[in-house]
Amino acid sequence: MPKPFIVKLRSSRRVEIIDVTEIVAAAIRDSGIAEGICALQSLHTTAALTVNESADPDVRRDMERQLALIAPRDPAFLHAEGNSDAHIKTSLFGPSLALIVSGGKAVLGTWQAIYFCEFDGPRERSLVVKCLEG
Repeated sequence: MPKPFIVKLRSSRRVEIIDVTEIVAAAIRDSGIAEGICALQSLHTTAALTVNESADPDVRRDMERQLALIAPRDPAFLHAEGNSDAHIKTSLFGPSLALIVSGGKAVLGTWQAIYFCEFDGPRERSLVVKCLEG
């Protein structure tokens, strides 16, 4: 069974939606899996994963702006680290994704991309990619 790939990412802003589609594509290629599932997992409680539109960068900016309204950074939160908003945003998106692999590639729609969502950066992050044949 292929081992998981651990990909190191570096965010540059506190909130940043990073396109990792090519990184995941490379991991799938390196796994040698032609048909199966690719599981992605963020190893952090303040970073998440999602699939969304890649054609217009305004979509990512709109997501960041709307998330700031849904879960603003608020000094009244009880969590002592001051990043409760990041925990909330991560819970809204979730820390993992499962993607169908067919023909050695992730099955994505025409406008879809895979995004790693940083909510408490900038910092180095770890993304685990595990491809399962089936």
